Amino acid sequence: MPLDPADWRRFQRRRWSIYAILILAYMTVYFHRMAPGVVAGELMAAFHTSGAALGSLAAMYYYIYTAMQIPAGVLADTLGPRVGVALACLVAGCGSILFGLAQTFEVAAVGRLLVGLGVSVVFVGLMRSNTQWFSERYSGAISGATLLLGNLGAILAAGPLALLVAVVSWRDVFVGIGVLSFVTAALTLVVVRSRPQDAGFPSVRELEGLAPHPERHQHWLLDLRGVFTTRAVWPVFFMMFGVTGSLFAFAGLWGVKLMQDCFGLDRTAASLYTTLMLTGFALGCLLTGSLSDYLGRRKPVIVGACLLAVLAWLGLILLPWGPGWTGLMLFALLGLGTGGFVVGYVAAKEVVPPGVAGMAIALVNTGLFLGAAIMQPAFGWALDLTWDGTLVAGVRHYALSDYHNGLWLSCACALLGLIAASLVRETRCRNLTLA
Repeated sequence: MPLDPADWRRFQRRRWSIYAILILAYMTVYFHRMAPGVVAGELMAAFHTSGAALGSLAAMYYYIYTAMQIPAGVLADTLGPRVGVALACLVAGCGSILFGLAQTFEVAAVGRLLVGLGVSVVFVGLMRSNTQWFSERYSGAISGATLLLGNLGAILAAGPLALLVAVVSWRDVFVGIGVLSFVTAALTLVVVRSRPQDAGFPSVRELEGLAPHPERHQHWLLDLRGVFTTRAVWPVFFMMFGVTGSLFAFAGLWGVKLMQDCFGLDRTAASLYTTLMLTGFALGCLLTGSLSDYLGRRKPVIVGACLLAVLAWLGLILLPWGPGWTGLMLFALLGLGTGGFVVGYVAAKEVVPPGVAGMAIALVNTGLFLGAAIMQPAFGWALDLTWDGTLVAGVRHYALSDYHNGLWLSCACALLGLIAASLVRETRCRNLTLA
């Protein structure tokens, strides 16, 4: 069902406008995920916390994010991305402002919890929107591009944030991000539509001359049960848990502090390492997603990327690296390898019916954030195990040997993910339920 040139241009404008607004929302997701790592010292000083307590505060985001992934998938497959993302931005905006204004640890924890509650819906809604507005032939590439652009938020939460908090208070930054979330919510309601049909267009499959996918006809609880009982989804879940969860925990809280404590770098210089890690992660998403589409394979790309991530963790533990090119290379390789996780989303949705793609994406995403939620405080706990009591300006100062505890824990978690990746089912870039 081809469109005439004028309608095709209108379709393209609407598709990319929707994508841009949802990407803006997604960038704030990554910003909130990684920002505590840059202001870890300020947070420890403001709320007088230990390493484990700071890890728990930062992980509030992950706790609620993890718990909300399945509801987010149901919401994406039933009410659609437009409603879900708009509500998400409103809640996250309130949480960010509360976090920025908090004077006690308890209030900050509530704010962080609200942020996690809000942003937990955005990614699944965005990925579900992509399945409706873009061709299945390019699902790996568009997923990679989505993660690449979303990671700009993480990159902004590294080096640029370090420069910004040297000029304004960290509190002002979080209040400003909250206001931006309100603006994004309004844009979502006005512009975003969950499906091309809701904007007066045929489905993408119809535009390609194909029959549309069958609609969901049963209760969402039955659909959800079907996703949970699909064995091929679970290796992706555990791959996300181990490989990506360990990186998010490290980059989101402990990476900058490691460079400060162990090598005496200031915050701006230390944040360069996590910035490069996240840049490598973003590029890894784009490259592996596109490579998977080009090869017509999912599993080899996933396994190879996970192996690179495990080797990078081992390099951080065993090699005599330090500030400079050796450290930058290892941080970048860790991010690049972990970026291969994006192919897991595509592999997961290709083993379930198209109408429940959001639920499948949400389930494997739960693994990722469960891993991060466990590893962020666990890394802090590992640091505290051998801490010698040293304080600098009232903040705990850890030695490299303390950080090795956390790095070994992260490496073990990533190794679990690699084993799971070896069990991922190969789909040959097609939906197996329609074959």
